[in-house]
Amino acid sequence: MRIGIDLGGTKIEGIAIDDHGSERHRLRVPTPRGTYAAIVQAVTSLVRDLEKAGGESGTVGVGIPGAMSPATGLVKNANTVELIGNPLDKDLSQALGREVRVANDANCFALSEATDGAGAGSQVVFGVIAGTGLGGGIVVGGKVLTGAHAIAGEWGHNPLAWPRDDESPGPPCYCGRSGCNETFLAGPSLSRDHRLVTGQELQAPQIAALAESGDAEAMATMVRYEDRMARALAVVINVLDPDVVVLGGGVSNIARLYREVPRTLPKYVFSDKVTTPIVQAKFGDSSGVRGAAWLWPQDGVSRSLPAVCL
Repeated sequence: MRIGIDLGGTKIEGIAIDDHGSERHRLRVPTPRGTYAAIVQAVTSLVRDLEKAGGESGTVGVGIPGAMSPATGLVKNANTVELIGNPLDKDLSQALGREVRVANDANCFALSEATDGAGAGSQVVFGVIAGTGLGGGIVVGGKVLTGAHAIAGEWGHNPLAWPRDDESPGPPCYCGRSGCNETFLAGPSLSRDHRLVTGQELQAPQIAALAESGDAEAMATMVRYEDRMARALAVVINVLDPDVVVLGGGVSNIARLYREVPRTLPKYVFSDKVTTPIVQAKFGDSSGVRGAAWLWPQDGVSRSLPAVCL
């Protein structure tokens, strides 16, 4: 049995899957706020509840909205700020009495879709989470590419490529810079762009629906968004040349993206022909938690450690 945990800002979700990826159990609890110790305790309890439901112990993988720093062994770049500066993998391993693997949630998403999702069978998969933020993950040969600094795939904080005059320097980003891909391609960024041009306060799905019905202003907003998405992905394709790009997050539910972005890519990719498939995630919001479970390969063995109580 493999247990995957998706540690989000508002909820912690856990699943147990078998060797074939079939879901056996799923549980969800609110994410405690205020103390790191409470989060560790909540994850530990969730794992034990899943094991109780399944009647056996399992390997444990955890996806987080951040990364484990190779330099310090501590969490960095997490928007769940209680995690920052803490050795989450070691603390969970001690609490559960076995090795626990921790990875970035976008990497878990990409791993899920590369293993048995929309990218299954592909050698190189680039996974995109376009929701409240913008993340990315890379899987090569069925394994997550983490990188020397644990930031491989973090295209959200690269600048938007080939910016137009009205796109530079771009909106300020929480990372301290301006004009990051996230400030143009996250769901709230799509809404912001539409509001600045039209004065209308609409969510991304509403804008997409209006565009499909022929609304001229909404169509113009979507064309701008699709061109920006194509430019951002063109940089990834020029560097990585993945076999497939898999989209997840709320924005991935906009059907016209899969029609219009591939049409626009050839304007920017350095190739005579561009055939990179842009596809929607098979498992949707469950990809992250499933990918956390898949952090352990089929022959993975969890090393036992002395358990401690928190």
